[in-house]
Amino acid sequence: MGLVYMNGSFVPKGEAKVSVFDHGFLYGDGVFEGIRAYDGVIFRLNRHIRRLYNSAKAIRLEIPMSEEEMIKATVETVKVNSLRDAYIRLVVSRGEGDLGLDPRKCPRPSVIIIADKIVLFPEELYENGLEIVTAATRKNYGEVLSPQIKSLNYLSSVMAKIEAIEAGKMEALMITREGYVAEGTGDNVFIVKNGVLMTPPPYVGILEGITREAVMEIARDMGIKVLEMPFTRFDVYAADECFLTGTAAEMIPVIAVDGRKISDGKVGPIFKKLLQKFREIVKSDGVKVYE
Repeated sequence: MGLVYMNGSFVPKGEAKVSVFDHGFLYGDGVFEGIRAYDGVIFRLNRHIRRLYNSAKAIRLEIPMSEEEMIKATVETVKVNSLRDAYIRLVVSRGEGDLGLDPRKCPRPSVIIIADKIVLFPEELYENGLEIVTAATRKNYGEVLSPQIKSLNYLSSVMAKIEAIEAGKMEALMITREGYVAEGTGDNVFIVKNGVLMTPPPYVGILEGITREAVMEIARDMGIKVLEMPFTRFDVYAADECFLTGTAAEMIPVIAVDGRKISDGKVGPIFKKLLQKFREIVKSDGVKVYE
């Protein structure tokens, strides 16, 4: 039976419950991180924790433990569940309050850490590529909610995911109101054109993903030119390669968008090189669970 960290204690997952008055449940008032462990190493854990605390600061949520304590608690959660390869979900909500919006009615935030397994896409799609569609649901505007805040409100992404499912696909591109490509429902987007790797810049309204950051670093180390620049669906259709990145998705190739093949409809060579190197670094670039 799995154990879940809840506010300083470990409880069996069947007993891991939050109050119906928790503002994370009532209003999506909170922040989270999705983190991966590979062969006993939690990939870039320090970077994830820093982003969590930045998100919390932005919404005036005071996390009741230090970053160092949060790192230790995350490591311990993986350890008590005897996991080496794991997906970790770290959630900090505003905590239990009343039925009003006032955050002052929530005296103490809830801190929950879950370590378990996750399979976002079937293995054959990582080898053969994914077909996706463009969602009509637009990305949230930055003036409404900063995309750098990894909040508990993912409803626009859920709506876009529903569109993908109804179209018979597993993922969707999300577009900004200006018509630029932003992200997938929970992934960053890359394209390759004439040997140059391109990804949307933060200012178009994306979350700066940890995996995105790692892939750009790997590409530059390999001598591949990397550009953060806006592009449209036309640029995706005309690309030589396309792929998505994310903690849960890792790196997955896209071979068709809106029924249009990307190049010859096969997984591209630059993606394969980047994936090989990415799978090497994830087992060493992070915090060890077991010494």
